Amino acid sequence: MQTLKSQRLHIGIFGKTNAGKSSVLNKITGQDMSIVSEIAGTTTDVVEKSMELLPIGPVRFLDTAGIDDQTELGKSRIEKTMKIINRTDIAVIVCDYNGIGDEEKNLIENFEELNIPYLILVNKTDIKDIPETKLDEIFTLTPHVITTSATNDKELVFKFKNELVKLLPEDFINTPKIAGDLISPKSSVILVIPIDKEAPKGRLILPQVQVIRDLLDSNCLSYVVKESELKEAIENLKEPPSLVITDSQAFKQVSEIVPDNIKLTSFSILFARLKGDLNTFIKGAEAIDQLEDGDKVLILESCTHHAIEDDIGRVKIPNLLKKKTGKDLIIDHYSGHDFPDIKDYKLIIHCGACMTNRREILSRILLANKSGVAITNYGITISYCLGILKRATEIFRQEN
Repeated sequence: MQTLKSQRLHIGIFGKTNAGKSSVLNKITGQDMSIVSEIAGTTTDVVEKSMELLPIGPVRFLDTAGIDDQTELGKSRIEKTMKIINRTDIAVIVCDYNGIGDEEKNLIENFEELNIPYLILVNKTDIKDIPETKLDEIFTLTPHVITTSATNDKELVFKFKNELVKLLPEDFINTPKIAGDLISPKSSVILVIPIDKEAPKGRLILPQVQVIRDLLDSNCLSYVVKESELKEAIENLKEPPSLVITDSQAFKQVSEIVPDNIKLTSFSILFARLKGDLNTFIKGAEAIDQLEDGDKVLILESCTHHAIEDDIGRVKIPNLLKKKTGKDLIIDHYSGHDFPDIKDYKLIIHCGACMTNRREILSRILLANKSGVAITNYGITISYCLGILKRATEIFRQEN
């Protein structure tokens, strides 16, 4: 139960009011996590629940409000429901014996556009059987269909898991490496971790911890140092390290210390590959040179945090951009899971996304591409502005 939210399979539950979404979810989880009522619109906001769903592993259920909510706050609730799609790895559409209508078909269009696998669960079969014609229509959309009753179907949990396994994304079945696949076992890796205002007292930040664990799992030899001890660390090793991984904020200083024959990258660039699409982010950074006076740049953070005096997203990157381009740019900041209107922006710079699942980042990339807006991330932006992007991504070209 200690698995991070960002590493869990996100399963979104969608459907009309009173289709039985909450009843289905309560049955699957074995808990009354969502209120069940005959009154339409009982689920008003997204209800989230993390659990171990054996044999699948760590999952996070997202129970949403009805997509046909006609209450006074219905429009707002539906908007929240639609935003959840961007966080969904696998979608479950719950309907009853009335089959599916335009609302469900609209959902399916969104799922297919974002390449989100989905199944359709026909509920309330204890009350009335769904007509064959309506069931046939559902099967024309997907072979992943469950007919059940959340009230008295003892096989519901088995049926659900059985279909879910068929839809599991490949990267959930075979968890990708962060850095361990870039080098051989027993290789030496130096991790440069500045202890500054952004480092929590007594702790390391999440990407650093995850990379260390990944290297341990890959049987690599990890050496953790501050940038002030990096030169001595390299000299103390009998053989040069196979890779140096640095916090992006120390990129310039580290690149000047590490000899050219030693591969160099950053935690943020590793996460650009893990959580997004590295090639898209590299190409997105090239848009920096095309920026003009008055162009708008959006710096996008997955989670909210208290900005410090020298914050990387709100201070350091804006300063680097203005120095690199020499232009008078309009730089906006946005935090959280929601995705703002991006049509007026020339460039989006995303954080490392350590607190977000890959599906959400890929969804944001797709939306940016659809809108014709270049998108990149923190580490790639910093290395590009410093003129060391080619070196910082050389190890990834080597793996290809």
